[in-house]
Amino acid sequence: MPVIHADAARPSQTPAGVMTTLASPTLGGAERPVWRVDVVPGAPAGPLHIIDVEQIWTFTAGGAAVECEGETFQLAAGDTIVLPGDAERRVVGDSETGFSAIVTSAAGSRAWVVPQEGEGVVPPWTV
Repeated sequence: MPVIHADAARPSQTPAGVMTTLASPTLGGAERPVWRVDVVPGAPAGPLHIIDVEQIWTFTAGGAAVECEGETFQLAAGDTIVLPGDAERRVVGDSETGFSAIVTSAAGSRAWVVPQEGEGVVPPWTV
């Protein structure tokens, strides 16, 4: 049974925040990746994008506005949102608190910035 210690977690920096892989196929051999998203107050909004699989986000601190398929949802610590696959989405951290969230989805998922073109990319925090 794999144990993944905190010092093995793998951070990936983006303009909008830091995604830290906690478990994945290449980190502990997990079938389903799990990562933490940390967005500081005042960080730029994430891009409008599409992920081809369902994602589940649980907010552990702060707050965010999650845009999905033309609707905006306000989320705070303790809230969970299930984002469907192939849905346009954007996550905007609260300007005063930022946020932290734990996220999971299927391994090997693909992402596209809108407008969707080409084969997309596999986010490094999911492999």
